Amino acid sequence: MEDAKEEIRARLPVEDVIGQYMELKRAGRNLKGHSPWGTDRTPSFMVSPEKGIWHDFSSNKGGDIFSFVMEMEGLTFREALEKLAQQAGVELRRYSGGDKQLAKHKERLYEALELTTKYYQFCLTKNKTVCEYVFYKRNMNKKTVENFRVGYAPSSGRALVDFLSKRGFTKKEMEDAGLLNRFGGDLFKGRMTIPLMDVGGRVIGFTARILTNDKNSPKYLNTPETILYNKGRHIFGLSQAKDAIRRSEFVVVVEGNMDVISSHQAGVCEAVATAGTAMTENHLKSFGRMTNDIRLAYDGDEAGVRAAERAVQMASKFGIYLSVVDEYHGCKDADELIQKDPQLWQEAVRHCRPALEWLLDKYQTKYDLKTEKGFQEYCTEAKKLISQLDEKDTVLREKYERLVSERLGISLEAFRAQKIDIPEKKLKKPSVDLSKSINNGPSRAEKYLASLVRIGKVELEEDITFSEISEDELSLIYEEEFAKHSPEEQKRDAANLLNRVKVEHIASERRRLAAAIEKAEAEGNEDEALRLLTEMNKLIKK
Repeated sequence: MEDAKEEIRARLPVEDVIGQYMELKRAGRNLKGHSPWGTDRTPSFMVSPEKGIWHDFSSNKGGDIFSFVMEMEGLTFREALEKLAQQAGVELRRYSGGDKQLAKHKERLYEALELTTKYYQFCLTKNKTVCEYVFYKRNMNKKTVENFRVGYAPSSGRALVDFLSKRGFTKKEMEDAGLLNRFGGDLFKGRMTIPLMDVGGRVIGFTARILTNDKNSPKYLNTPETILYNKGRHIFGLSQAKDAIRRSEFVVVVEGNMDVISSHQAGVCEAVATAGTAMTENHLKSFGRMTNDIRLAYDGDEAGVRAAERAVQMASKFGIYLSVVDEYHGCKDADELIQKDPQLWQEAVRHCRPALEWLLDKYQTKYDLKTEKGFQEYCTEAKKLISQLDEKDTVLREKYERLVSERLGISLEAFRAQKIDIPEKKLKKPSVDLSKSINNGPSRAEKYLASLVRIGKVELEEDITFSEISEDELSLIYEEEFAKHSPEEQKRDAANLLNRVKVEHIASERRRLAAAIEKAEAEGNEDEALRLLTEMNKLIKK
């Protein structure tokens, strides 16, 4: 695929690709603009047409046209490659080698799903009863129905199979697209259909709601896992929400797909949903490419509380700020509140609460603090929750420790001294070799230090192996940040950055070791766990 990347780069100038998303102005040999992610007062986003790269100094992001589209659209590399290949008129199949057959097969599945979506949309327009359900009972307007491509799957049982067969699709292709049941007939029958789309808007499956009160059938039926649809990665509504998320710099995660649709119709177009309430690290990484402000609109029941707890634990690893939409004005969920008053939903999203604060309130309601048992249980749950915060965020940790100690009527010192069994935090692994770091790419400090060493030729007292960073990006950083500094100033800059990088990677090594220890213990590998614990102790002493 490297040849394909080079062909695309040759056909699409970096300034043309980035210019589709933001305004750029000439600044000598380079182009400058305001950061699409930051709040810079002066232009901090630089593009080098000569080198075909960009760098945003306010957010410490940089790269080529592929990384830019990934950041702006929230795409994976493959998705960005396909998007830019289409724009450049480059046929990726010519470069795919052994993957040629798989790529061709996937393309057929995309075509089958797209055609199925249009067929279901057509069937909706021809069924008065289903139209009444969609437009009157579900209160969807025409724009919403078109935006989410709502349709109807006929109840005959073979309508779709016959339709696709006449257009040259095989049973194998229909099965691989997740459109058939175990008997070889239509999977979706007599249901309102809503396509599941990837972030680029391509259909990868369906969710379908039953229209009758058949107690023997599930209310919702979803596409099974296929080579296109992965439940643990898919985010419903992201293709429709991504532009609003980039503008508003936050995302609202609701519990159900219908909540997403209702929210968009009510003017909160930042709403998306994961499968059930099971948010995964893959979901967080997808959100993190667009914003670090995630607002959870979960029910306040036990499932919602557990989902929020899992999200807090994962979010701390990615530097994501979590809050919870809390005020439903007596309604059970977002959809019901929107039906009551869309403006109330808009206000609820604006005035959400920090996730930890919300969870601590839920614990206080759950446990009777007047009893010794309830007091101890609340203390334990609260301490476990606070332990999920980043160790470096001492201010935020103390804020919640003080809040809990005041609620318990004890001193801060007594709360901190209380011994409870807290599982060791999942920490990523640090390494002297920065290229082996498991962090999400090199940090700002590492990039700046590398620019001084590789471009400015500043010598360090220690041998450092840096992560893979392009020389062009480092040149851009050095020219903007350090070129005007004297040699002595550059040495001081390098010394300060080196200290910061070492601290970051010691923390990273601890995180890696803790995760490895947890895995070894879970697998019953006592020898490996002991070896890792010894390594951890050495690191702590260091």
